[in-house]
Amino acid sequence: MALWKIHGDGRTVAPGAVVAPGERLAWPATIAIGAQHVVAMFGATFLVPILTGFPVSTTLLFSGLGTLLFLLITRNRLPSYLGSSFAFLAPIMAINAGQTLETTLQITQALVGVLATGVILAVIGFVVQAVGVGWIDKLMPPVVAGSIVALIGFNLAPAAWNNFQLQPGVAVITLAATVLFSVLFRGFLGRISIFLGVVVGYVAAVIMGEVTFDDIGDYALFGLPDFHLAALGDGAAWAYVPMFIPVVLVLIAENVGHVRGVATMTNDASINKHTGRALIADGVSTTIAGGFGGSGTTTYGENIGVMAATRVYSTAAYWVAGVVAILLAFSPKVGYIINSIPAGVLGGVTTALYGLIGVIGIKIWVDNRVDFSRPVNQYTVAVSFVIAIAQFAFSWGSFQLGAIVLGTVAALVIYHLGNAIARWRRTGADDGGPIPAVGAPGGDPENAREAS
Repeated sequence: MALWKIHGDGRTVAPGAVVAPGERLAWPATIAIGAQHVVAMFGATFLVPILTGFPVSTTLLFSGLGTLLFLLITRNRLPSYLGSSFAFLAPIMAINAGQTLETTLQITQALVGVLATGVILAVIGFVVQAVGVGWIDKLMPPVVAGSIVALIGFNLAPAAWNNFQLQPGVAVITLAATVLFSVLFRGFLGRISIFLGVVVGYVAAVIMGEVTFDDIGDYALFGLPDFHLAALGDGAAWAYVPMFIPVVLVLIAENVGHVRGVATMTNDASINKHTGRALIADGVSTTIAGGFGGSGTTTYGENIGVMAATRVYSTAAYWVAGVVAILLAFSPKVGYIINSIPAGVLGGVTTALYGLIGVIGIKIWVDNRVDFSRPVNQYTVAVSFVIAIAQFAFSWGSFQLGAIVLGTVAALVIYHLGNAIARWRRTGADDGGPIPAVGAPGGDPENAREAS
């Protein structure tokens, strides 16, 4: 039996129809759509290793491998590309005082946090597979989920400025191009505005003499990625792990939101049954990447955009995308070109990107109609945001709690404790129970036991 049924004539999608995950178009069309997915994920995926100091080729390799693992673990029923998660930026860069990692030791220490995050996420995936997602909705109602996502983006603002001021001319061109493309183009091109902005900024930097290719000939067209092993025996590395815990909550939000989004767009509620498997798959992918030198992964909104634009949800296209990403990872010359992106380009694009992470959190509030006339909601956001933006931190010897951890704890404690006191004193009800916290306005009634 074939893995995918041919949709219609294999060439076109009728108005109002969609190509389901278990279907595909003819292989030439499927390969072309898979290539679009690579372009869509590329701009965001390579930015994470560039900003953190992780090897770019290694990140691309585990991004592609993670995508194939995701498809296998979800039984080829859930279309998704696993790209680099921006939620990891803050804790990784905190290891070097908010800057790009500079030594192999720092990279191997950061990998312990990535690996630990993946293990925790996979364990949570097994729990969700057994009991459903209702407990996640209760732990992270919209005001809390939005706060955690947003504060991670706003915490990174100083890092954007550090790069921006090094080459302000290039940075302004990159930022302007990114914003312009997002409003100038519709559909697919508009959704890859970050990638296009980086291309324009890079070309401008080359013209202005900020980039040279004098030693590109020293890099082979084909070669092995640069692997690093997580420093599991380093006690200092484990002391950084608490900084990564809030990332788990963000990855849960992103994965649950992705599953619900695909279910909505394909009008197939049975896809929600794979939520636990999606979390397990992302956890396994992140664990493997963290073990050998890659960035932590997550489902990608950019690729949701490609599916929405093409109405093709075939998992076959994602097999193509995963294989292409793996092939790109075995080209040191490609890695050299990506690594040559100058600070000004990074500063310009991250000025928009980090702000957009914050906006995603705010969008969760808007979609779920969070009531900000309630003091408990006001203080949940107010305190967590100031902690993140001002970069609060506490240290006890080698053990450190950074702003992301403190802001997340503040949001959870203020919301849940505040509502408990309000109910006890009858000074105000809570938000009415478990409203889905992640991009699912109106809720999802299916919180029953996940199908195995």
